Amino acid sequence: MNNFGGHFGGGRPHHHGTSTMRCKYCRTTLTVIPGERAIQCSNCSSVTRVRRADRIPLPVMGPTTAPFQRARGNKRAVLIGITYAAGGMRRGSGGQLRGPINDVKCMRNLLCHRFGFPSECVIMLTDDQRDPFRLPTKDNIRMAMHWLVQGCSYGDSLVFHFSGLGAQVADDDGDEVDGYDEALCPMDAFQRGPILDDEINETIVRPLVPGARLHAVVDACYSATVLDLPFLCRVARNGYWQWEDHRPPSGAWKGTSGGQAVLFSGYSDGKNNFAVMPDAVASLGAMTHSFIKAVECEPRGVTYGRLLTSMRTIMKSGGSGMGYDMQGPIGAPMQHHKVANFSGVQSHSRPWAMLQEPNLSSSEMFDIYRKPFVL
Repeated sequence: MNNFGGHFGGGRPHHHGTSTMRCKYCRTTLTVIPGERAIQCSNCSSVTRVRRADRIPLPVMGPTTAPFQRARGNKRAVLIGITYAAGGMRRGSGGQLRGPINDVKCMRNLLCHRFGFPSECVIMLTDDQRDPFRLPTKDNIRMAMHWLVQGCSYGDSLVFHFSGLGAQVADDDGDEVDGYDEALCPMDAFQRGPILDDEINETIVRPLVPGARLHAVVDACYSATVLDLPFLCRVARNGYWQWEDHRPPSGAWKGTSGGQAVLFSGYSDGKNNFAVMPDAVASLGAMTHSFIKAVECEPRGVTYGRLLTSMRTIMKSGGSGMGYDMQGPIGAPMQHHKVANFSGVQSHSRPWAMLQEPNLSSSEMFDIYRKPFVL
């Protein structure tokens, strides 16, 4: 997905409380969506920020989670996989993604078989569902995120997994070190716009109370800081690690209410590389594959540092042309499928090579080679 960011003013009010604006990149006329701060162009797929003066407010309403009111154990998960088959997200690319739904199935198997998550406490939102409340629309994703953290308490282990497409848009409130907000694209992103990292942080990070843990795994482009967590861990190939302070220059609070949030995501920083869209025929995402495979291979109680090292090794050896080699019930339905680099970049000289790095960010700093990974 190319050309994300920025905002364009000049919205023109119309009758019935609607207004329009121009796409920053292709100048297509866009309708301002009530209550939203960014719009995704259906012509070029770019995301344009809605200027504050042009935003249309919605009536203040409390979060709704009614469709997800069911069993609520102390282990809960929301797993989202989007192929964009219906929305035409991959315009001009010749097809939709195949990997995200398989990613969700494998993640569910991992959580239930290895970590004891009750199946009734794992919500799956995929765009092959018949139940309208299980489709990964913007409204359903918002409701599912609220359900995940609602009433969280000491000892809760929560998981948020997203496999699909991400976006980047210029920040307008001074809370991003790099000047850009990251976002996740729901299946109706063209109609409703993406979900910005500001909202994701407010919904599933800030409500975490002492003793509650959230682990997020995001397999999407532009996902390195999509939870807006205040600390980012850089790990060199020789194992040396260092936390970077990504607290907003504006002073806005992006931490929790005493709990802990950790994000595993893809990251790439190669100057000679170019961002690419995921392979349309690949059946699995590289980030999800490396995370699940590393958890399978490492013993229980593995540290975060060792887990990251294992993920990096799997990514480097499991390029997009390699097969899916998970064993046992977790990966049994997905044997010999192709792995896609959903969130990394490709090399000019080796187009098949995956140059993505696993990325770790957190609501607090800790020794990654001492702290055990526990779900």
